[in-house]
Amino acid sequence: MLHKAERTIGNDVISIETGHLAKQADGAVIVRAGDTVVLVTAVSSKEAREGIDFFPMSVDYREKTYAVGKYPGGFFKREARPTAKEILTMRLIDRPLRPLFPKNYFNEVQIMGAVLSAEKERDADILALLGASAALSISSIPFGGPIAAVRVGRVDNNFVLNPTAEDLVNGDLNLVVAGTEDSVLMVEACSKELSEEDMIDAIVFAQESIKELVKMQGELLQNCAKPKQEVLAASEDTTLHDEIKEKFYDAIKEKSQTLGKMVRADVMSNLKKEIVSSYIEKIEAGDLTKKDIAEVFETLVNESARELILEEKKRLDSRGLADIRPITCEVGILPRTHGSAVFTRGETQALVVTTLGTSEDEQKIEGLGEAYYKKFMLDYNFPPFSVGETKPLRGPGRREIGHGNLAERALTPVLATKDKFPYTVRIVSDILESNGSSSMASVCGGTLSLMDAGVPISNPVAGIAMGLIKKDDNVCILSDITGTEDHFGDMDFKVTGTQCGITALQMDIKIGGIDRDIMEKALCQAKEGRIHILREMLATIKQPRDNLSDYAPRLVQVKINPNKIGTLIGPGGKVIKKLQEETGARIEIEDDGTVTISSVDGDSAEKAKEMVEKITEEVQVGKIYNGRVTSVKEFGSFVEILPGQEGLVHISELSNDYVAKVDDVVKLNQEILVKVIGIDDQKRIKLSAKAAIMS
Repeated sequence: MLHKAERTIGNDVISIETGHLAKQADGAVIVRAGDTVVLVTAVSSKEAREGIDFFPMSVDYREKTYAVGKYPGGFFKREARPTAKEILTMRLIDRPLRPLFPKNYFNEVQIMGAVLSAEKERDADILALLGASAALSISSIPFGGPIAAVRVGRVDNNFVLNPTAEDLVNGDLNLVVAGTEDSVLMVEACSKELSEEDMIDAIVFAQESIKELVKMQGELLQNCAKPKQEVLAASEDTTLHDEIKEKFYDAIKEKSQTLGKMVRADVMSNLKKEIVSSYIEKIEAGDLTKKDIAEVFETLVNESARELILEEKKRLDSRGLADIRPITCEVGILPRTHGSAVFTRGETQALVVTTLGTSEDEQKIEGLGEAYYKKFMLDYNFPPFSVGETKPLRGPGRREIGHGNLAERALTPVLATKDKFPYTVRIVSDILESNGSSSMASVCGGTLSLMDAGVPISNPVAGIAMGLIKKDDNVCILSDITGTEDHFGDMDFKVTGTQCGITALQMDIKIGGIDRDIMEKALCQAKEGRIHILREMLATIKQPRDNLSDYAPRLVQVKINPNKIGTLIGPGGKVIKKLQEETGARIEIEDDGTVTISSVDGDSAEKAKEMVEKITEEVQVGKIYNGRVTSVKEFGSFVEILPGQEGLVHISELSNDYVAKVDDVVKLNQEILVKVIGIDDQKRIKLSAKAAIMS
């Protein structure tokens, strides 16, 4: 039976329906907004996976090209591996859902979203997240929802719900908020230096619409929700926990505060072995397993760390709650790159390199909307040696793509426009060490690398990762969290920005959500930390270098009359090919008449520029040119005054004296000075040697 619920959100009517398609899935819904249609399904395995200590949920999201009447690119004409956009949407869906499942639920859950029809100006990612919540809610899968999400833009200082692509281009905010009726679960944003106050207002603005979308799902559930699967209650036998805590808790608490990530890991590993050894008889008798002890040990480590922060306001590395780890910055360390930097904060280190290119190096992006070209790219790599591990390398994973995208969004707002800096820019961040917030190290290192490369950014950008430890009304906000604090904490809140405002935001909550007060405190404390980091960075390099690297291409731009493009290219590309061969420069022409000349050698670029200007120069009446005689006739001679442009010098204009025969005065290929004395309606040029002599 078909069931449907709908709401008007902003200017859009959003509906969720079930009971028509994919009926063998545990939960399946169709979400519509205008002509955009998304199918989302949720299915779980019948039995729990044995021997695991994590929730095995996978999220898949695909944008079918038939949704907009297009063929997939490539030889096979079939959708293949997911695009970066699809992977980012999978992460967007996964992050707010994952904390809402029972901790002891280990059945495999698979959520699949597919865009079946799409308006090119509308992104379907938010509808897919809404559909995932609805599909889980009506299914038998135990899920603590429903939740919802909305996108918010800001145009002319006014917040806009469900902004169009044009709104996002013209505005200064692209914000996605996911949450329940009462609290926020996830925030992701890119903005043009919004203040902390404006960002909070935008999140609160989003929350009002989230409430309506959650209520809409509630209406759907009243009619078609399935009975939920029974989840075995977590073991309440705390005997082993209490016993180990009584014997070893003080040692755990003390050794947890060992300074140095790798040293601490060794100390804690030895302590765990000691505890296991003390129970070896019970393990050999089969009354206990090493896994049982390891689980209790991990629980006690987390308990002791949280207690230290909540009760003593002290962190494992002895820092205060708002303290930032020591920072060192280096620039220009790689001699042959266009820009390079190493940013080190505590035990997190990023090597960040900038490469400058031309328009031919732009990345073409194809999706459901119109194809476009990216002039700025940031790639993030996380090799296993950065955390002292061995692992096969199989290309960037979802985490690496997500971290790279966050850093790219953070730096995009401060880059110069194409007309001011025509280069294509690529940044690569290679993480050399990691103990917390390597994505924020990539942002800081990216800023340093851009300035070292001479890229004219409007303001330097820094990033900081914030954490949260919460127990009842006791709330502690942590600045510059380590990997361990991220693991046992309740929030991962990454904020990037300049001294003027926020450029990117990413927040994930591991508990039931947070309110405005906590967000305001976190953003305020993050700003203080960000300003501190910026000061450390600017002590190394204060502004972009005046000159580009000797190894960077030199770009020169010339604006020509679009009608002259054909003249510059020549028949079969003859003219432009000859120019490139003679100068060694690369010449690219856009439809609006913008000519970009690139060369590693600056002199070659300037030489090519002069030749382009000469070829495309407009003939001016009254100007004297040094021309070449191209043909001699009885009535006069034709003289080329600019490449491909010639005019007639009538016999009467060859000399002040009487001329009986033209070839008495001029010969073929002779160079003579001529003055333009007129251009008729047919664009024929009239020249005079006599006038040139008299001038």
